[in-house]
Amino acid sequence: MARYFATCARGLEPVLAGELTALNAETVEPGRGGVTFTGPAALLYRACLWLRTAVRVLRPVHEFDARTPDELYEAVRALNWNDWMTPDHTLAVDCNVRDSALTHSQYAARRVKDAICDQFRERVGRRPSVDTERPMIGLNLHVSKNRAILSLDSSWDSLHKRGYRPIQTVAPLNEALAAGLLLRAGYDGTAPLVDPLCGSGTFCIEGAWAALNRPPGLTRKWFAFQGWADFDRPLWNAIRDEARAAVRKNLPAAVRGSDVRADVIEFARGNARAAGVGNLLAFETLDVRDARPPAGPPGLLICNPPYGERIGEEQELIGLYRGIGDAVAAHWRGWRLFLFTSNTMLAKKVGLKVVQKSPYFNGALECFLWEFAPV
Repeated sequence: MARYFATCARGLEPVLAGELTALNAETVEPGRGGVTFTGPAALLYRACLWLRTAVRVLRPVHEFDARTPDELYEAVRALNWNDWMTPDHTLAVDCNVRDSALTHSQYAARRVKDAICDQFRERVGRRPSVDTERPMIGLNLHVSKNRAILSLDSSWDSLHKRGYRPIQTVAPLNEALAAGLLLRAGYDGTAPLVDPLCGSGTFCIEGAWAALNRPPGLTRKWFAFQGWADFDRPLWNAIRDEARAAVRKNLPAAVRGSDVRADVIEFARGNARAAGVGNLLAFETLDVRDARPPAGPPGLLICNPPYGERIGEEQELIGLYRGIGDAVAAHWRGWRLFLFTSNTMLAKKVGLKVVQKSPYFNGALECFLWEFAPV
């Protein structure tokens, strides 16, 4: 059994805790920006494969006070790094610092790397090489209020990078955040899902993967834990094969997206094809006011409209937000509407009864998921 910390966007901690509980994690404790949990290696592998809302899954190896680069160096060098790696492993260190005497994250990362390499050079006359792209041992150093936590990073590349969206659009919605908002909205794949301002198609693709019981990490070619000394390849292969066999072939209910720009719709279709669900999703070039529900029972309507962050944009967007409310009232009877935005003034222009709003962070920007009562 080992202790882990899964990071996520602020606000999604309860959702991530629910995911971990469903994976049979033990001692699940939500905190700020992530969730602590314990479990065996099989749980770590399943977490990296299945978690839709996590950004990283870290395995802490040392926690200590560090106010100077020298204190940091000595604390890291005091560990027996033979427990984790050999000189034949490649190494990389990622670091973030806040509210601490240590202020330079790159220099702190370099001191950690130096401490490890110096220990190996002293003991065996050889040192690990650095590989920042695909290290066999990726380390994460987090320093807050002079308290440092050094962890093994089980994925290295962020788990939100699913592999289907290679080109970033303007103000894209992070895949893990989109998946978390869908889970927060209660989406389970059994009812239709529509995004009438779909952009790059993230809500639709993440919704389709959830409805198909497809793990977000299934087609990922490499996780950093595959370079760890205790990596169990047969166990990992069995867990991945089991997950692959459980993926559904067809969606239980329709998943659709639309947007007023034809080039954006083509981009969304390309992303859906890259995600392996291009044949299952329907995308149309439509103004939000002209979008109509698919045949059948009502479902979930969710969108991430522009926030109006730049000067002058707010007034231009009032009509869009008002149009969303008017269209839902006229054509989407019984559907649940969720709208994700940082702009409270614009959200109120929707004009429908608000059930609740929940705070989340899209990067550094505080946003809210607004839920409106069905009409």
